[in-house]
Amino acid sequence: MSSPAEESPIINSDIENDITSSHRNLIDNAPVEETTGWIKSRTVLGIMGFLGFANVYAMRVNLSVAIVAMINSTAPMPSNDSLDVCPAAPPSNSSIPAKPGDFNWTPEQQSIILGSFFYGYVLTQIPGGRIAEIFGGKLVYGVGVLLTAIFTILSPIAAFVDFKFFIVVRVLEGLGEGVTYPAMHAMLARWIPPLERSKFAAYVYAGSNIGTVISLPISGWLCTLDFAQGWPLCFYLFGCLGILWFIAWMFLVYDSPQRHPRICPKEIEYITATIGPQEDKPSMSIPWCKFLTCVPLWAILIAQCGQSWLFYTQLTELPTYMNNILHFDIVSNARLSAIPYLTAWIAGILISIFADWILAKGWLSRLTSMKLWNTVAAFIPAFGLLGIAWAGCDRMAVMLLLSITSAFGGAVYAGNQMNHIDLSPQFAGTMYGITNAASNICGFMAPYVIGLIIGNDQVSAH
Repeated sequence: MSSPAEESPIINSDIENDITSSHRNLIDNAPVEETTGWIKSRTVLGIMGFLGFANVYAMRVNLSVAIVAMINSTAPMPSNDSLDVCPAAPPSNSSIPAKPGDFNWTPEQQSIILGSFFYGYVLTQIPGGRIAEIFGGKLVYGVGVLLTAIFTILSPIAAFVDFKFFIVVRVLEGLGEGVTYPAMHAMLARWIPPLERSKFAAYVYAGSNIGTVISLPISGWLCTLDFAQGWPLCFYLFGCLGILWFIAWMFLVYDSPQRHPRICPKEIEYITATIGPQEDKPSMSIPWCKFLTCVPLWAILIAQCGQSWLFYTQLTELPTYMNNILHFDIVSNARLSAIPYLTAWIAGILISIFADWILAKGWLSRLTSMKLWNTVAAFIPAFGLLGIAWAGCDRMAVMLLLSITSAFGGAVYAGNQMNHIDLSPQFAGTMYGITNAASNICGFMAPYVIGLIIGNDQVSAH
């Protein structure tokens, strides 16, 4: 991790010696922003960014629920009766009988489909960040969401055409969404003062949790409908919402405070005073050698890789696990699968506000704060996942562990998520693209490895 280095346009790896004094200067010299009575332009950016991530994650995770309805579970599959399988849940009045799906995909094929999104997702991380740095993040982020929406709408058609065509469409969807995080990081580097970054990142990036919370239960309910076979509606609904969001984004958001035609002059003055003057386009070439030798950047990359493996294991496999192992019906499955993301959203915001409050008080340096919260976000969810394996078929214990440990995972916003801007504001998008590309390789490795481990037997290992 690193301390603030806003004064330098390139990576500052030599920061451990002066971290306390630079952080204290940042606190002591921070100007006071005058209120104007109007909503701040960076608040509009935050709201639209939040809704954008909610949209792309809704479009990303709906397949995790829809695939349960897409698969024909009545088709004969190889089984091993000697393996321990949880007993079926007792029937209830609210249980909805499962309908036979349209496809006889094997668990290995399902894992490939669930992971195929990430084949494209990792490819556009670095280009997306660099293009956003040079030309501005507004169009890059907006077009990324738009392309994700278009290919989401095409997904049901592709699935019926051919298994391989469906994979291609998912890869193209990943290509579109891959630019969103690096582009937003580049925008936050231009818009958000240092002492607001942890909580602002929590507000914006927590849209991913809300998108998951909304998408999972709605997708589960749509899959039970007889109209249009049910599950294709998951893709049509969220895809159309993504297109509507794009129209609003293009009218409301701008690349930088200086380009915003309706921003209050006092807000520009405050942002410029805290961040410094900004050039429209970076004049420097990318310092690849400095990237390769920057120890803090490697630390961020390794931390994100570990956290992403855990996160995507839960994101892509939880609905299948709850269906095949814990035997929840699809509506209960989708509703309960959303709870961990709700707790992560709430706790992420609260932890980030608390972290920024401690920084403003000067009780911790920014470096120590990021190390602390990154440790919390990494270790507690990891131990929670191990606890789930030991909980076995205890449905209540599994859900409690998922909810509590996911809440602590929200500390990542006060941990490593904004450290790229501290290392180098000018290359924040490119640097985030590098670490996010590496970490999201876990996005397709995790479900693929799980598919190899469990084969055709969807059972837990005890």
